[in-house]
Amino acid sequence: MKVAVISDTHGLLRPEVLDKIKDAELILHGGDINRMDIIDALKKTAPLIVVRGNNDKEWAESIPLYESFSLGSVRVYMTHKKKDLPEDLSPYDLIITGHTHKFEHKTDGELVFLNPGSCGPRKPSQPITMAILHVEGDSFSVEKIEIPHPDA
Repeated sequence: MKVAVISDTHGLLRPEVLDKIKDAELILHGGDINRMDIIDALKKTAPLIVVRGNNDKEWAESIPLYESFSLGSVRVYMTHKKKDLPEDLSPYDLIITGHTHKFEHKTDGELVFLNPGSCGPRKPSQPITMAILHVEGDSFSVEKIEIPHPDA
């Protein structure tokens, strides 16, 4: 299963991102969406699981702050900020967050942490990034995707 993982679009859904996710079977968005039309566009591409970020205000009140779900046998917890993670992470295999705009993929024992970075408006010091999860049964791999920026 190919799963696109994005975060921090902040109202900008780049055509390059849509091209990278066009054949995904599922899209995960780690928050700071900023506009409902971003969600609508993503849902036209593939099923979507999304969490609310700190910049998602009144329009997003119905979007949950976290989601807990499985991808095959891989147990996932997704929230926008690391500070909002539950104390006990033992039920999970993969933790997905956003917020920092910095790509992070690290392992702590059996637990994998993934922040896809930001694929929205570019901060001058940071690249435009997202991730693709390749899930097979109870295992998965993470592929970092960096989107070139014309001003880079």
